[in-house]
Amino acid sequence: MFIKKVTLKDFRNYRQQTVELDPGLNIFAGENASGKTNFAESIYFAALGKSPRTNHSKEMINWSAKQAYINLTVGKKFRDHEITLLVDNKDKKKLLLDGLPCSRISDLVGVLNVVYFSPDELKMIKDGPQERRRFIDISLCQQSKNYLYSLQKYNNVLAQRNKLLKSGFGINTLKETLFVWDAQLAKYGSYIIKKRYDFIEKLKNLAFESHNKLSGEKEKLSLSYECALGYDDEENLQREFAESLKSAFEKDTELNFTTFGCHRDDMDITVDGIDVRKYGSQGQQRSAALSLKFAEIDLFGEETGEKPVLLLDDVLSELDENRRARLIEMSSSLQTIITCTEFDEKVDHTLFKVSNGTVKKA
Repeated sequence: MFIKKVTLKDFRNYRQQTVELDPGLNIFAGENASGKTNFAESIYFAALGKSPRTNHSKEMINWSAKQAYINLTVGKKFRDHEITLLVDNKDKKKLLLDGLPCSRISDLVGVLNVVYFSPDELKMIKDGPQERRRFIDISLCQQSKNYLYSLQKYNNVLAQRNKLLKSGFGINTLKETLFVWDAQLAKYGSYIIKKRYDFIEKLKNLAFESHNKLSGEKEKLSLSYECALGYDDEENLQREFAESLKSAFEKDTELNFTTFGCHRDDMDITVDGIDVRKYGSQGQQRSAALSLKFAEIDLFGEETGEKPVLLLDDVLSELDENRRARLIEMSSSLQTIITCTEFDEKVDHTLFKVSNGTVKKA
């Protein structure tokens, strides 16, 4: 898949702009604060219905306007699709797909798949487990509406269970009421765990190969899923999940939150046997993060039959010359959008100059 055209109105510092993109390598070059990252953000937002930079969509509206408008034309294997998103200053979103209104933002899933990388994505490696779960969940949600549905249900049930644990009810009352939430948590949680295990099992070989290329065959990357429950079929996982919740009852009532579940799982990442999350250099952490992103791209191709759009926001300056060259080489088989201050690589590309919220093809 690839993006053919992007139109923005009152999005961040773009008053009105239409850009026709090349199916290959697209370079958006300009000074800092010129609007490069804003353009990449608009594409991410059109794919997932949320921003990689803020939880408040209204912050994406130009300061002088009441509404932001994003429209994309996406070319896919069998037909084109049109995505239109509007955001108002009350944080409300309106979605149209192929001109038809949709009641749920989640209807975006699978229309446009993106893999996004910026300097902030290093959090996926060096910060807490929630960042690595976020990486897994965003990828799986784009690949499967069932996963998205199960994750939403799990999080809703978890919130209700935690609310009950904080309610101040006595032990006997909690025992009588928690089992309802426990059954649902085990149902959705076991599905999530199974999908995450399968995802990382597929991802680890692809990540190993990607890291091999990025490091010039000097380092070996390894992944594994860190979960209190071992790999099993979904039925056994559901039973073990329910039993574990029951075993954690006393601890949960003491701490007033749910201490067991897939909301506490993690992904182990090692380079040459060293836990890169804790002990890796910044260069190793950056290479590991990029390797995971490229592995994700390959997995998208295997699972959906089409590779996603790659968004690389201000990452070239963070890489040495060899890694930069390998990165561009590895991105040559799909539509890639790179933002940077300058671009000197000797490869085929389409250059766009960005200045004060205006994009011009060079």
